[in-house]
Parts: sequence; C-alpha cells; structure tokens
Amino acid sequence: MTGGILPDREIAALYSAGAISSIAALDADQIQPASLDLRLGKTAYRARASFLPGPNATVSDKLKRFSLHEIDLSNGAVLETGCVYLVPLMESLALPTGVTAAANPKSSTGRLDIFTRVITDGAQEFDKVPAGYTGPLFLEISPRTFPIVVRPGSRLSQIRFRAGGTLLTEADLAALHAAETLVASREANISHGGIALSIDLVGDEDGLVGYRGKRHTGVVDVDRRGAHAVAEFWEPIRRSGEGELVLDPDEFYILVSAEAVHVPPAYAAEMTPYDPLVGEFRVHYAGFFDPGFGHSSAGGTGSRAVLEVRSHEVPFILEHGQIVGRLVYERMAALPERLYGLDLASNYQAQGLKLSKHFA
Repeated sequence: MTGGILPDREIAALYSAGAISSIAALDADQIQPASLDLRLGKTAYRARASFLPGPNATVSDKLKRFSLHEIDLSNGAVLETGCVYLVPLMESLALPTGVTAAANPKSSTGRLDIFTRVITDGAQEFDKVPAGYTGPLFLEISPRTFPIVVRPGSRLSQIRFRAGGTLLTEADLAALHAAETLVASREANISHGGIALSIDLVGDEDGLVGYRGKRHTGVVDVDRRGAHAVAEFWEPIRRSGEGELVLDPDEFYILVSAEAVHVPPAYAAEMTPYDPLVGEFRVHYAGFFDPGFGHSSAGGTGSRAVLEVRSHEVPFILEHGQIVGRLVYERMAALPERLYGLDLASNYQAQGLKLSKHFA
C-alpha cells in the first residue's frame, strides 16, 4: 500500500476485507473521494458531560457511569442545544497495522454549529484512531446554536484513513502552490506547516459578508435539504465602513475566505483548528477538503472556504484580510476514482458565502 490518504477505492477495499464493518450495508454515496461518512445508530445516550474513556477502558463502561438516559432515534428525535449526547455508530473498525484514521465533522454539520467528535474504546484523544484498532466507534454530539432532529443513518461525521507519512513540508507546499495555485493570493503566506487563509469582510455587491445564528429557533432536521427558511435561523451581516466585524462571545458566525481554494486531485487538505496565535476565536469545525475541491475540471473554479467562526471569552475584532486559519495539504496514496465536484454533485463546489444544504 502506497503511503498517503487512502482514496475511495481503497476505502472500499478496506470494507470488502472487513477492516471496516457495519450493521447495515453502506449507502451508495457513503464513500467520498478521500473519506467515509459515518452513520448514527439507533440509540443516543444523554451524558452528564463530555469524556474520554482512557486506556484500558471502553466507552460502554464509561456510559454506565455518565449516562443520564437513553433516547430511541428510530422515529427521529430532537437533540437539544447545550447538551452532550453519545451515539454508537453503525460502522466499526478492525484496522490493519500501518493504517490510522482521523475524523472530522462533515461540512454541513459544522455549518449548523454542531460540535461532534469520534471516540473509540481506550481513547486518550478525540477523533484519532490508532493503527490496528479493533472495536466500535461512537460519536459525541453537542448542538451549540440550533436544536436538531436526527435518526438512524444520519451522517454528521466523516473519517479519513492514512498509511505512512502524508503531510507536505513547507518547501513541498511552496512548490505545489507555485505549480498549482493552492490559494488565490498574490503573496501566499506559508508557515507553521500550512498556507494561510484570510477573511473577506467586503462581501458581495449588496454588502453581505456573513450570517449570525439566531437563538431560540425551531429545530433543524439534519436529513432534509432546503427545508428551512434562512430568515428563521440566521441574521445577515452587512459590510461595515472599514471592513470590520466584532465577534461577540458565544455567538456563531458563517463567514467566507477572501481567497479561492484549490485542492489538486493528488492531494487532500484540512483546515487546522483554532490557533491562539491569530486571536481568541475558533475557525472551521469541519476541516476536510477533498481532492478536486476548487479544481477547474471538476467545476470548482473560484471555490472559497466557508468558515464557521465562534469567539471565545472576549469580544474580538476581525478586519478584512486578516489571517484566520491555515490549510495543510497531504498526499493521496492514489488518485480517487471520483473527484469532489461534478462527479458527485457536491454541495459546496464553486461556492462563495453559502449556508448549509438544509436552508432554502
């Protein structure tokens, strides 16, 4: 097996070999170009708090101590904001030696301000699965802004599989950017292992720069596309005179990068999480960018990164053009059979500022 992020056909091979198993057959579109969507099982457990099992302990053992009650998801159930839930996933793993995995919320999950993390038995870290792990997967879910409706089979998270070293060095990244234009910037800022993205606070011709999530809304059904009115859940944010935005503590914002992003077919990218060096806020819960995102031949010319932004303890002023995050790039072990974009009718190809697929 060649080192790199495993593409779709190698994920399918893992499933055929039993390294990935499921209590139900995989959905036809469940395998993505560089990841596998994970599906909720039939039961959610309301937990007292988030937790990690730690070495030599199982998640089920911890749930016996920390679970408050069980919720049957069979007919759909509401998960409330401010609560922590744990859901056994349909998929489980028996990873071969040399293959690790890492999980992240799906793009639509992040854009709904749903905080999710995958947990394994014996885990000392969230969202990380060590080589050789054999056992179940669980998803911690904490809706932050909107209550949500979920059911068995709902997909809130995705997982990538890696073999060997995959991360590009800064020198490799600079060379790739020179050849492929990874971000549409006159002078790319490459440091700390990634290439910088800045914030657009000029907006479109109408001055729209983003959205802020409303409080005390109705529920969002995570499995329904275009079913919810934007005005019932979101407050539009217009350009200020100087291109500034004050992030209020504990508010959730959808903003967009100033630069278009390009992920060539032989690579995958990920937005690095909150960096205290750039300010007291977190950008981008859902960090995976698939091969072909923003790629011209896949219909992605001009695709910008939509950013999920949440300030921390203090108000913070963002200014137009300010660096808000970095993309790290990794090699694919092989080209995927299908690229993000036209091949998959992907939701966010060729995007600008865009809410999740749930809103009309």
